[in-house]
Amino acid sequence: MITAIVLIDCATDAIPEVAAALADLPGVSEVYSVAGGVDLIAIVRVREFDEVAEVIAGGISKTDGVLNTDTHIAFRAYSRHDLEEAFSIGFAGAE
Repeated sequence: MITAIVLIDCATDAIPEVAAALADLPGVSEVYSVAGGVDLIAIVRVREFDEVAEVIAGGISKTDGVLNTDTHIAFRAYSRHDLEEAFSIGFAGAE
């Protein structure tokens, strides 16, 4: 699994609409509105490297209201919290 963290500047009067549109894109697993130097952060999770370009250049960057993106590719995950929760779903009742 390839994970990309995308920092997004968007039209400030359209942040909720842009966030909702981005969250609906295939490959975008999460979108956060944030305080700081950018308006939104999107987490992209895909299986192949070629899909990163499709999701970001072909989807996120072309979404109305998106002004600029800055993409960071994750090399290694140091927190297993989300992964452990995903694998534990449904197992408690299966006993």
